[in-house]
Amino acid sequence: MNATSNTLTILNETVLPGESKEVNFSVANLHTSSPVSVPIIIERSKKPGPTVLFTAGIHGDEVNGVEIIRQLIAKGINKPKTGTIICMPVINIFGFINLKREFPDGRDLNRVFPGSPSGSLASRVAHKLTKEVVPHADLIIDFHTGGSGRFNAPQLRYSKDKKDLDILAKVFGAPFVLYSKNLSKSFRTTCNKLGKPILLFEGGKSFHIDDTVTNSGVNGSKRILKHLGMLKTVFKSTKPKKECIFITESKWQRAKYSGMFKASVAIGSQVKKEDIIGNITDPYGKFNYFVRAANSGYIINVNESPIVYQGDALFHITTKLKK
Repeated sequence: MNATSNTLTILNETVLPGESKEVNFSVANLHTSSPVSVPIIIERSKKPGPTVLFTAGIHGDEVNGVEIIRQLIAKGINKPKTGTIICMPVINIFGFINLKREFPDGRDLNRVFPGSPSGSLASRVAHKLTKEVVPHADLIIDFHTGGSGRFNAPQLRYSKDKKDLDILAKVFGAPFVLYSKNLSKSFRTTCNKLGKPILLFEGGKSFHIDDTVTNSGVNGSKRILKHLGMLKTVFKSTKPKKECIFITESKWQRAKYSGMFKASVAIGSQVKKEDIIGNITDPYGKFNYFVRAANSGYIINVNESPIVYQGDALFHITTKLKK
């Protein structure tokens, strides 16, 4: 990790070593002409060190990540012993206000990077983040959740064959690491192209705050900061209870029938092929289909929707682990 320079100038604001500052990341007003303040909380130590950027809320409905960064700030974890910590709890403030995943223009912010200064609203936000914030970071940790009704086990995601991230992932200590390809025009892809190491954390589901997931995110962040020599607060637990499971391949198991669905296995549990992992019923008590595991592996995502249709994804199960 590179050491920070003496002077940090971000969004036309100068932050000196030892300073705390809240910088406004705003792009457009609401349609009512009301200004929208999107604060970036910056904490700098007098001692030089790396710059770590924590981001969340790229999707407006993913509140678990917002809660994780809120706790980092509220507990003073973001006040570094060395270096600089930048926190952006809510990037898509428009979606957050409207309780929607996308921007008001219907665009998914995570599919328009690196953006354009003259493009759509989402594209302009992506451009400003890419040009004015990301270049200052030596490491980025970006928090996400599963989609509507789909609960993700706490996990880190990045592309395969990145040994530097493998080391950081083991330090972070999430239960799972899922190797996944970089998606076109995503924040992660853009950071990779800029040479910025990024750990993407997934956990929980949209419109939901889960203590297990937030604890995993907060404790993982503390471990990373301690590993980098930046953690100022006391942290008794330095190692995760279990070693990370690295996943090289996985697949979704889909519903064979429509009906009322209920999973019968806990998220993160290990199952064997043909184990009963849930059941689908009808509203009239005439039909009861037992869902059996199509293969042995770990359950890393569960559909928590009570109603499913034929072909809907029910379980995300690992099929191959890194040896």
